[in-house]
Amino acid sequence: MTVKTFALKPIMENCYVVSEGEECAIIDCGALLENEWAKIKRHIADNELTPKYALQTHMHFDHVYGLYFVKRDYGIGPLCHMLEEPVYEQAGDMSRSFIGQDMNIPFPKVERHLRDGERLSLGGKTIEVIHTPGHTPGGLCFYIEEDNILFSGDTLFQGSIGRTDLPGGSMSMEISSITERLLCLPEETLVYPGHGDRTNIGWEKKHNMYF
Repeated sequence: MTVKTFALKPIMENCYVVSEGEECAIIDCGALLENEWAKIKRHIADNELTPKYALQTHMHFDHVYGLYFVKRDYGIGPLCHMLEEPVYEQAGDMSRSFIGQDMNIPFPKVERHLRDGERLSLGGKTIEVIHTPGHTPGGLCFYIEEDNILFSGDTLFQGSIGRTDLPGGSMSMEISSITERLLCLPEETLVYPGHGDRTNIGWEKKHNMYF
């Protein structure tokens, strides 16, 4: 499975285009600017990919800016946990509050809700949905066992965890989510977070200050 990372402004959110064969999934498209949309589109076109899913680890403003262009250009709406609907509704207010940026683009409707343990097929590979509440109530991680890859959103970062002081956040739930659902994965599992550099489960078990 191939992973292409796009670190997007205004706060360097990681959007991933994950592909296997001709199919791809776009994870957490936080692309606000048209030149960022163009980079993502160019990668998809150059590699002759067909976007199948718009997967959302959660629905904070910096992770949803690009959902408009994904729906417009590829006809796919976001997939998220049902508990993220209220978070999505507040994304515009959060954007104005945190960075003074109005989201003057329409929000596409959620295409459908994902469930814990659900399995999605992408080019013959399987993406497992893992519910990891804490950063937000409906936070999800996406795990590809065959390739030892985890997309952790803002749940787990290199040497840190996601903040829990925003509405719906819970430190105790976040710690439980990570220890019970993520740190039990194979130590060689590569972790692609919502911000910052890639890490792996073994390194986090040894060095993350929260564990």
